[in-house]
Amino acid sequence: MKLTPALLLAFPLILMPALRAEAVKDREGAVRGDRARMENDARWIYNDVDRGFAEAARTGRPLLVVLRCVPCLSCVGLDAEVLTEPALAPLLDRFVCVRLINANAIDLARFQFDYDLSFSTLIFNADGTLYGRYGSWTHQADPQARETIGYRRALESALELHRGYPANRASLERKQGGPTPFRLPVEIPALAGRYGRELNWGGEVVKSCVHCHQVGEAFRAYHRDRGEPVPPERIYPMPSPETLGLTLAPDQPARVAAVAADSPAARAGFRVGDDFASIDGQPPISIADVAWALHRAPEAGRISAVVCRGGAEVPLMLDLPAGWRMKTDISRRVGTWSMRAMALGGLVLTEFDPAERARRGLPADGLALLVKGMGQFNKHGTAKKAGFLKDDVITRVGNFRARMTEGELIGRILAATKPGETLEVEVLRADARVALRLPMQ
Repeated sequence: MKLTPALLLAFPLILMPALRAEAVKDREGAVRGDRARMENDARWIYNDVDRGFAEAARTGRPLLVVLRCVPCLSCVGLDAEVLTEPALAPLLDRFVCVRLINANAIDLARFQFDYDLSFSTLIFNADGTLYGRYGSWTHQADPQARETIGYRRALESALELHRGYPANRASLERKQGGPTPFRLPVEIPALAGRYGRELNWGGEVVKSCVHCHQVGEAFRAYHRDRGEPVPPERIYPMPSPETLGLTLAPDQPARVAAVAADSPAARAGFRVGDDFASIDGQPPISIADVAWALHRAPEAGRISAVVCRGGAEVPLMLDLPAGWRMKTDISRRVGTWSMRAMALGGLVLTEFDPAERARRGLPADGLALLVKGMGQFNKHGTAKKAGFLKDDVITRVGNFRARMTEGELIGRILAATKPGETLEVEVLRADARVALRLPMQ
C-alpha cells in the first residue's frame, strides 16, 4: 500500500532497528504533510483538544479523540480505514472528532491509555467523563490489517453509554484516570526543559514532539531516579486479558473467544461466547477497556465480572494470584527498550530452547534466558561493556534463579535494585560457567 501523508496521523516515534516498529524515512515530511492536509478537514478538528471539548459541549455530541503516530507504519491500515471507509462516516458524524498529533500538553489525569500503541482512541462526554478506550495490538502488529468492525462496535457502544448519561455515571467512575504527580508530560523531569507545550513548526518539528511512548518511559525514569521501586502498573501497563487466560474476539467489544485450560479465567468459570457486561463494575466498549480494568486491578486479590450468556447475566469472580501481572508479555512493547537499559544493561533475552536446556543439564524450573541481542551504545551498551556476549545463557541474576520470562525478570530487578548497584550474574557460555557483574541504571 502506498503511504501518503493523509494516512499518517500523530506521535513521531524514534525507533530502534528490529526492536521498535518500522517508521517512514521522511518523518519530518510526513508530519508536515499531515498538517497541510488535515488542519482544515471538514470532520476532524486538528490537534486541538480544548476546541473539541467546547464543540462537544455546544452540540451535545460525545468527543472522540484519536491519537495516531504520523511516521509509524504500525496501524496504518486501520488509520486509513478510519479516515476513508464510507461505512464509518455516518457513525463518526455522531461524534465531535479530534486528531491529536503530539503528546506534549495532554492532560495526564484525563489521557491515560496504552502509550505503547501507535493508534488509540478515547471517547469523552463534554464534561470530561470518559466513556471508553480503544486500542488494537492486532493492528499494531500488522500494518496492513484494515478490519474496522471492532472499532465500529466500540463507537456504537460508546454512543449507547452517551445516551444513558448521566444516569450511568456511577458505572463509569472506575474508567476515569487516576491522580498523577504531573499535570502535563512536559512537566515530568525526563522531558522538562527538552520540550515545550507547542510543536516547533518553524524548525525541526519532529524533534519538538513528545512521543507517546516517552510518557511511560518518563514516568518510569522519574521513579527510578528517585531511588523508588517502579510501580508494577508502569512496568506492565494495560495487561492483556491473555495474561489471565482469556482471549477476546477482535471484532466484538469484549467477547470471549478462547479460555486457556487451568488458567485463572477457566477457574473463574468463563466460557467461549461470553460477552462482558461489566468488569470491575465498568461496562467495556472494547478489549482496551478490559485491559484498563486489569491495569487498575490489585497485585493480588479478586476482580468481579458480569457476562451475558444465553440471554442471562452471569456474575463471575476472577481470582488474581500474587505476581499475576508479571506474567504479562511485554517483550514487543516499545517502552520495554528503556527498561532493558535500566535492568539488563541493554540485553534482549528470550526463553532458552527446552531441548538444549535438557542437553546442557539445566533444570526445567531454573532460570535459563538466552542473550538474543544487546544494545551497543550509551546505557544500552552497558552489558556489552560488562562482558556479556550474544548467545550467553543467563542462569542466575543476583538471587533470582527460578524460571521466568524476560519481562518478569525485568520487573523483579526493578523492584529489588536502585541505580548504581550491581548484580552478580552467572551465564553459561558454550559449556563453561562465567561470572559477570551487571550495573543497574
